[in-house]
Amino acid sequence: MGIEAVSHIAVGVRDMEPSLAFYRDVLGMHVTADKVEEFSQGSGQPPAQRRAVYLRWSDGPHASFVVLDQQITNEIKGAPAQLFQMGCHHFAFWVDDIDAMMERVRTAGVTIVMGGDGGPGADTTMYGEPAGGRVKSVFLRDPEGNYVQLDQRA
Repeated sequence: MGIEAVSHIAVGVRDMEPSLAFYRDVLGMHVTADKVEEFSQGSGQPPAQRRAVYLRWSDGPHASFVVLDQQITNEIKGAPAQLFQMGCHHFAFWVDDIDAMMERVRTAGVTIVMGGDGGPGADTTMYGEPAGGRVKSVFLRDPEGNYVQLDQRA
């Protein structure tokens, strides 16, 4: 018994439409569901509601996905994590053509934090790669301010 894959990444959003455009139109994920869901909040409490948009880049029994989570009932709290802070501060996706992806990123006016222009992080030796392995890597900010990394093996 052990872990087989990452199930999903849940991204809390205040404004669904710009976030949906980023993950769907810029990153190229496809929407598999867009619905209002209800969750129990405990005894005596009315159910909480959220709008949940499920996005995938592939299908299969262990295919990971992203769910954009916009609270309807509960107040949206907090701010996006800062890069390199304690806890989960970014997530990354493998891409097959980072140059083509960066054209869409630039056209959409997405904030590029690191890499993507030949600067720091653009082509680095990455931890977790075999000796001599190189990865082209960029860090972006989604419309809610979350850090998203794109990686392509060089």
